[in-house]
Amino acid sequence: MVDLVVVGSGPAGLSCGIEAVKSGLTTTILEKGSLVDAIRRFPSNLVWFSTPELLEIGGVPFIVSTVRPTRVDTLKYYQKAVRHFGLDIRYFDPVISVDRQNEHFLVRTVRGVAYAARNVVVATGYFDHPNRLGVPGEDLAHVSHYYDEPFRWFGRDVTVVGGRNSAVEAALDLFRNGARVTLLHRGAKLSEGVKYWILPDIENRIRAGDIKAVFNASCEQFREGSVLVRTPRGACEVQSDFTYVLIGFHPDVAMLRRFGIEVEDETLAPRVDPDTLETSVAGLFAAGSVVAGRYTNRIFVENGRLHGSKIIPAALKYVRNP
Repeated sequence: MVDLVVVGSGPAGLSCGIEAVKSGLTTTILEKGSLVDAIRRFPSNLVWFSTPELLEIGGVPFIVSTVRPTRVDTLKYYQKAVRHFGLDIRYFDPVISVDRQNEHFLVRTVRGVAYAARNVVVATGYFDHPNRLGVPGEDLAHVSHYYDEPFRWFGRDVTVVGGRNSAVEAALDLFRNGARVTLLHRGAKLSEGVKYWILPDIENRIRAGDIKAVFNASCEQFREGSVLVRTPRGACEVQSDFTYVLIGFHPDVAMLRRFGIEVEDETLAPRVDPDTLETSVAGLFAAGSVVAGRYTNRIFVENGRLHGSKIIPAALKYVRNP
């Protein structure tokens, strides 16, 4: 029996584990992949817009020689934080069930291990569940819902589907590394949420013809070597060696409901107490970006890392004195 099991080792999950350890709670973190797995899978040359202090957890200083940290800087920092607090993390063992049993929870994993815990925090994020278009060919090998790096597409035709930050940044990165880029977006213009320092760049590239943009575009089918697109002017076929469908993510709603958590049908957000982030199940909390449901731009590392300080004081009431 432990006082707390945290599901997920992203920054929010780590912050919960750190605050629990600081409060003297026995804590185990269960992770389906590697440490801060979503950040590890970010584009290889990513640079944060946030400054290091906005990514810190547990009061551990995040020191880099530049104003903005890179993906590698960030991975190394969270490794340091885990070592500093001696967090007990079990990697590559996905949680399959969380069941309330009288005064405690039983948490089971794919490997057949069961953990008894007085409290559970679900901090699973959303990165494993990209939004899909639901059109033929979306599962072909040359279609991806994740952007990694541009270099293999030098001198080739690449289509990017989407009109928000991820799609815009990928289109610019691909263009600057020699790909011929077409940006397809279902709206009449790029999203108003595109970062203000990126918007002029992409608009200038489109205006100059460096990046071809097709607006009011609906993808109807992905084919070998092309994408079938419908626009107000009719159907057209866009030549494409590879396509990135970058239209956002959503939490694993089925998993949340399987754990007994009530989820709003419209927002896909778990119902939580805004002061403690406790769900309708006593002792079961949600943390990090999963709390925002489909509105993934509302909670991110910079504010999700603060959830541990909300949750752990509330979790203490379920911990019996020895």
